[in-house]
Amino acid sequence: MKKILPLLVIAFGLSQVTKAQVISTVACDWMGLVVNISDTNIVDIYHSGHYLTHPQANNTIHWEITDNQGTIIAQESVVDYNRINFEPNISLTDTLNVSAHLVNDSAMYEGKPVSCLIEDQLYWKEAYYPNGILYGRWTFVHENVGVDQNVVLGIDEAKLNNKRALVKIVDVLGKETVFKTNTVLFYIYNDGSVEKKYTTR
Repeated sequence: MKKILPLLVIAFGLSQVTKAQVISTVACDWMGLVVNISDTNIVDIYHSGHYLTHPQANNTIHWEITDNQGTIIAQESVVDYNRINFEPNISLTDTLNVSAHLVNDSAMYEGKPVSCLIEDQLYWKEAYYPNGILYGRWTFVHENVGVDQNVVLGIDEAKLNNKRALVKIVDVLGKETVFKTNTVLFYIYNDGSVEKKYTTR
């Protein structure tokens, strides 16, 4: 019996090691969005946070794509997957608003479950190849990174963060809004700065 007990302890310990999961993540401002496939008929967006947050099986990304009037173009929650694709079905002169919220209750960052929100806008960018042929693709306006939804940055904390990121956009009444053309908007950044912008298309 004395010889069997140590063997049982070793066997139990090995079984626990093989069942262990890798739990890791990075700061939200390391996560971004990339337009993977883009033409006038389809857009495919990739979220880097899925590969940077483990266990991946517990990653959920809540996607929402809207036009400037707030009409939902695409909305989907995906589990253990990093992309969304949709048909824009709007004029190429309009802008799309993209929201991607990654949550994972099993992966902890600084003692809290992962809750990372990325918001940006897409516009149709046209350019010419060297041979003179015109091409276009949907491109992010700001190339924003994620903002940790567990943390509300104060001005002093924001100054410590070297990467400037958009926190929100508000209108002249101070109401939070999305990017709009021909409208005065105020862009509020995580370093406490505010930019007044007016964009025409």
